[in-house]
Amino acid sequence: MAAITTPKLHESTDSLLRLAMRADGILTGLAGVAAIPLAGWLAEISGTTTTFEYAMAAFFIAYGVVVLGLAALPSVRRAGMAVIIANVVYAVAAVVLVLVDVFPLTTIGVVLTLATGAYTLVFAELQYQGWRRIK
Repeated sequence: MAAITTPKLHESTDSLLRLAMRADGILTGLAGVAAIPLAGWLAEISGTTTTFEYAMAAFFIAYGVVVLGLAALPSVRRAGMAVIIANVVYAVAAVVLVLVDVFPLTTIGVVLTLATGAYTLVFAELQYQGWRRIK
């Protein structure tokens, strides 16, 4: 039988990064699950399409599962930086989606899109602070 040893909590330097990754994965995945039955309504109030909303819901669920898996790795230094970069890229993409006018977004659509970008930037910052603490 194999034993898994982990450092004691006061000795761990990656706990903030792991916590931020787990919270990001759970909240993003739950947002995706919640968006599935609301896809038609979200498309209507935001100015996107139902197909786009379903695709984003699937992306959020998959991203959440991947981030949770990465947070469970023995070493999260590299995986954490990949998640941070992915979150920053998503935030930039959200702003570009609004600026390029891919969809005729309503005011609510612009606010929701930019809010998801802000959400990911908050998690990117929290994860970065956790990443910097790792020895």
